[in-house]
Amino acid sequence: MAQSIAPPTVTSTGATGTAVTPLPLRAVLPWAVFVGTLMLVLLYFVGAEQGATSVFSGAEVHEWVHDGRHLLGFPCH
Repeated sequence: MAQSIAPPTVTSTGATGTAVTPLPLRAVLPWAVFVGTLMLVLLYFVGAEQGATSVFSGAEVHEWVHDGRHLLGFPCH
């Protein structure tokens, strides 16, 4: 006699028995835009903050993100 095993079901209650409500897009969208903008600014400073497009003069920003450039594959030498 073979006994069938049912797949696990997903319920809408958490581990403590409280109901889990989904987050509305209206609440998540401003945070997603903020984090996306922050990541683009960080990518600029790591990848392109030197030479003709530099915002700050000197090599201070380059030295602060130097190892990050090599880790992400940006050439800087």
